[in-house]
Amino acid sequence: MRLLILVSLALTAWLSVASPSHALEAVEVPASSDAIDLTRAVELYPNSGPSLQVSTAPGADGIVRRIEVNSLDDANSSWAVFALSNPGDEQIDRLIVAPFFQLVGSRLVWPDLGSSRIASITPSQGIAPERQSSQEADVFLVTLDPGAVVTYVVELRSPSLPQIRLWEPDVYKDTVNAYTLYRGIILGISGLLALFLTILFVVKGTIMFPATAVLAWSVLSYLTIDFGFWNKVLQITPGDEQLYRACAEVGLAASLIIFLYAYLNLNRWHIRYSHLALATLILVLGLLGVAVWDPSVAAGIARISLGIIGVLGFAVIATLAVQGYDRAIMLVPTWVLLLAWLTGAAMTVTGILANDIVQPALAGGLVLVVLLIGFTVMQHAFAGGAIAQGLISDVERRALAFTGSGDIVWDWDIDRDRISTGHEVEDLLGLKPGVLEGPARDWLDVIHPQDRDTFRSTLDAVIDLRRGRVSQAFRLRSEDGHYRWFRLRARPIVGSDGEVIRCVGSLLDITEQKVTEERLLHDAVHDNLTGLPNRELFMDRLSAALARSRAEGLGRPSVIVFDLDRFKQVNDSIGLSAGDSILLTIARRVSRQLKPQDALMRLGSDTYALVLLSEQSADRIAAFADAVRRAVRSPITFGEQEVFLTASVGIAIPDSNPVESDELLRQADMAMNHAKRMGGDRVEVFRPTLQTTGSNRMELEADLRKALQTDGISVHFQPIVRLADRSIAGFEVLARWNHPKRGPISPSEFIPIAEQSGLINELGLFVLDRGARQLSEWQAAYRLPVPLFVSVNISSLQLLRHDLINDVKSVLSRSSLAPGTLKLELTESVVMANPEYSARMLERLRHLGAGLSLDDFGTGYSSLSYLQRFRFDTIKVDQSFVRPNGRSARPVILRSIVALGHDLGMQVVAEGAESESDALELHQLGCEFAQGFLFGQPMEVSEAGKMLDAEMETLRN
Repeated sequence: MRLLILVSLALTAWLSVASPSHALEAVEVPASSDAIDLTRAVELYPNSGPSLQVSTAPGADGIVRRIEVNSLDDANSSWAVFALSNPGDEQIDRLIVAPFFQLVGSRLVWPDLGSSRIASITPSQGIAPERQSSQEADVFLVTLDPGAVVTYVVELRSPSLPQIRLWEPDVYKDTVNAYTLYRGIILGISGLLALFLTILFVVKGTIMFPATAVLAWSVLSYLTIDFGFWNKVLQITPGDEQLYRACAEVGLAASLIIFLYAYLNLNRWHIRYSHLALATLILVLGLLGVAVWDPSVAAGIARISLGIIGVLGFAVIATLAVQGYDRAIMLVPTWVLLLAWLTGAAMTVTGILANDIVQPALAGGLVLVVLLIGFTVMQHAFAGGAIAQGLISDVERRALAFTGSGDIVWDWDIDRDRISTGHEVEDLLGLKPGVLEGPARDWLDVIHPQDRDTFRSTLDAVIDLRRGRVSQAFRLRSEDGHYRWFRLRARPIVGSDGEVIRCVGSLLDITEQKVTEERLLHDAVHDNLTGLPNRELFMDRLSAALARSRAEGLGRPSVIVFDLDRFKQVNDSIGLSAGDSILLTIARRVSRQLKPQDALMRLGSDTYALVLLSEQSADRIAAFADAVRRAVRSPITFGEQEVFLTASVGIAIPDSNPVESDELLRQADMAMNHAKRMGGDRVEVFRPTLQTTGSNRMELEADLRKALQTDGISVHFQPIVRLADRSIAGFEVLARWNHPKRGPISPSEFIPIAEQSGLINELGLFVLDRGARQLSEWQAAYRLPVPLFVSVNISSLQLLRHDLINDVKSVLSRSSLAPGTLKLELTESVVMANPEYSARMLERLRHLGAGLSLDDFGTGYSSLSYLQRFRFDTIKVDQSFVRPNGRSARPVILRSIVALGHDLGMQVVAEGAESESDALELHQLGCEFAQGFLFGQPMEVSEAGKMLDAEMETLRN
């Protein structure tokens, strides 16, 4: 029996050495990831036989297992192995994508011309990956269960696997669509260029055109192969286009030789150029036969030949350019760009340039090179025509220029009093022929009434002054009654007697220009979405109403400003287009409340303002404002859901003292902001105290900013006591501000200011750093059996910042603290504002070594599922549950909270202990810690140090 056990152990050890058995490292696949490159995470086993035994990645239980996979065709197959893990709590779908062809790293010699890479994929558990239809890559759909770790064994169809990625399906679809659009544009430009050059060859039979057309068609053929176009047309098996790709690269090199020979007309320079070009062309075309035998060899030679052609071609071009050959000089910039493209292509195929956009960029660059070559050819071929040589007369040139401008000839024969314009104007206006062919007075019937006097006086002035120019815009009535704008530019022609005999010029239809100007003028003073007046037009109307009121003493205008409450949240939840519809609906509803003398404007994104003239008494104005508020409160139906909104309304009513328009609007805005601070959905009238409150608030914000910069903020420490022996367990760190003029300012006053002004992050980091430093000093000075801890409050704005992790890490690195003694306190409302994000942030904070405390438990959401998920160390019971309130349910609720905390493995701290009876009751209920005025108010560092000294003295005795 022992011998059998020894033999089995030896056999197991031999198998572990003979086959790959080490555990894989699983690649985590977060739900938020778009794409993950698995190329370096894959273990390859080339030519490893018809089956493969591998060890799986450790699962969630840490166990490494072994699996064996057999080949589909029992051949000496190549294999690849990788593992994926889903760290999230939701099932995710991903696409495994292995492209058939990658230009990056495809090699210069014996290049990899692409093929199907994956025959099958076998998972260690779960659903087998499903192959997806694709002409460009092997695509498999995999499903990862929450917390699963799956090892995938891939049977390869080729010994190499240049690239394999894991894509989010929608992102992969969008990426493929984006590249498809780009490829379509490139193919369209290339195809049009090739067709255009071919047509030019038919029109102008110069030899350079067919040579350039051959180059363009070769580039188009290469791009269609590279983009997989022929795979769809010729039904080529995916990944089996090596022959076509090799032939395309050979054709590219051959066409470049043909173009260079034809464009530079090398046969006129020396016979050696022709022999060299012909020999090179024969050798390159011979590669087509090699491609049938081995496409990889032919493609490698073609790539090397392409580089040699580029270098030798540049040498020939430079030599001819030095000799003053025009064609060579014109080709130098384009050939330099071609050399740059060849350099980039060489760096790509050798792997020096390796990214996703280099292959599409090279395709676009190749089309750009051919486009520039085409422009160079056309520039040379069409240089020097009849027009360029100036064979036309000056009169003909002027006639051609006038015809090209599109203007209408306007000729007024003054002696005969007859205006001639041809039939263009009559056609534009839809009039009968000959209506405008007559005396000037006939034009007055079709000219806009507002333009008639100007038209008549302008023509009279030209005749009387016998000089000058006519430049006038006027409107002519069309047959359907609409008017079109025209601009007349003319000058008089004086006869031998000094009198004006004719007036000749041009007439241009400028209707579109005028319409554009009117639209721009309208948009400059109106809101584009609602069509309401914007701030500039509103202020102008308000100023006019105030001026009229002061001049006539009637109708003082009042200003009403209302802002939609929580509109941003509604906009984020239902979308921008729906939000725009809501804004339009609100504008229409409020507009129906107005009378003709009133005016409504859109002041901002969701803020509107009113100039109210129809109501003068204060109670009627307030009633009107309340009607506006109620109009906003009415539900808005959008699709299958109803949206409920409220508005904060502010009113500014001018008194007998003169007031400017901007001041009146500012007063209404201050009243609206006060209504919003009071909870919204209410109407507030401006009063002078609001202005004082606003200015005081701004002063406090400036003073708070200055205090943070000059250490004007101090930290106090309120002791937290261990109820079992009344010993000090820790402190809560609290910010205090002693204003130099106003004295101590309550945190309830300056904390909201800090949150609204963005200073809360700087203030929170200051308190966190000071608390950690002081705790480090205390832990070093007082060697207590259980290390002291401090608790620091974290606001919602701090938690939502990504820099919070770095801030806590920096604070902990500067202070030597026992793990978990720096506790971060967060309220339930802060955590539940964004539960998913909060869970990730709290988990990362815990890994840094910070403790987590849930403050004010029981006053917020109290979601037990999230409480179990967040894994807090401590629960702080709100003081409303600790202080006696005469209700019999209070001890029951308090006992339940303490028991809940203990069942979840958390310690419980009670706030608000003010008497011995409170402390005794909390201890009997099982609460470990308490804080309150019974054990000490928030105190300075020196006083807290004295308490700790007394604590140490008690321990020594």
